Amino acid sequence: MPIFQVIAILFTVTALFSYLNHRFFKLPTTIGVMLISLLVSVGLIVVGVFMHDTEAFTDRFLKQIDFDYALMHGMLSFLLFAGALHVNINDLAKQKGIISILATAGVAFSTFLVGTVLFYLLEFLGLGIDYIYCLLFGALISPTDPIAVMGMLKSLKVPKGLETRIAGESLFNDGVGVVVFIVLAGMATSNQAFSLDRMAFLFIEEAVGGAVFGLVIGWVAYLLIKSVDNYEVEVLLTLALVMGGYTLAMALHISGPISIVVAGLFIGNRGRRLAMSDQTRDNLDTFWELVDGILNALLFVLIGLEVLALNFSLGFFNAGLCAIVIVLLARWLSVFIPIKILSRWKSYESAVIEMIVREGN
Repeated sequence: MPIFQVIAILFTVTALFSYLNHRFFKLPTTIGVMLISLLVSVGLIVVGVFMHDTEAFTDRFLKQIDFDYALMHGMLSFLLFAGALHVNINDLAKQKGIISILATAGVAFSTFLVGTVLFYLLEFLGLGIDYIYCLLFGALISPTDPIAVMGMLKSLKVPKGLETRIAGESLFNDGVGVVVFIVLAGMATSNQAFSLDRMAFLFIEEAVGGAVFGLVIGWVAYLLIKSVDNYEVEVLLTLALVMGGYTLAMALHISGPISIVVAGLFIGNRGRRLAMSDQTRDNLDTFWELVDGILNALLFVLIGLEVLALNFSLGFFNAGLCAIVIVLLARWLSVFIPIKILSRWKSYESAVIEMIVREGN
């Protein structure tokens, strides 16, 4: 099937599910479209038992979609930039301590805890998987979804300091989580033994390199935007910043997600304040909010449809149920422990609310 037809079907389905959710379910868009997508997927599985042509068509269709490529090299950069664009860097600087710890040590701790407990659980259930792949799952599942988190913050109307802390942590732990995942995936595919030294070196190379590169491309984009006063050109420059910057970062083997987050923070603060007219700011916000909404809905539809590609097994189903509990506990501890320790030196208001909001995604 031609790629345009695949994209056309996905966007049409996403639009239809969004309409049905808004019209009847009235849930948050991401939750609503994924719920409908899951229901449709289950329905197609049932229909496929009696109509094999339906099963064959869905199987062919899903094989046309490389979910990993679509997310890592397509949607992620846009979603991260859209999120970072609206975070106030001055407020972020005031919370840099707790954000840095939660986005680094918190993600690392959650990755290790999830991977280790899952490894022994699967051994107990007779479904043994190499330890590196269990850690890989931990890295995949530990970061929060920054877009879902910030959407929830808008509706909850939490205190500004708490909002900045959670939004900043969710943005950076997503980027850090991708770095950890890439490092572990490289080890898994190259058949190299797990090494903390090697992981630390690759992490610094990816994360620090990504941050520096993001600052550079953000500065270049800022200078270009500042030199013109045409919102169409300026919006196009931000689009080029995301697509070109992410592609170049990946080619240089540094973290594309962290690069885009840093560039987004730079444009969203210094660029918004010193390089844009009111008209440009309004159009920029409208454009990126629209991109964010469309891609987020599309992503959750894809997640729901991926159920069709799974091979169901009672053993793995039971392991999955146990993994949900493990992940929730690990993520709760990865937030609770740092806040509890830091509270000895500084009072962090509404710590319980923070944990609830973070787990809410």
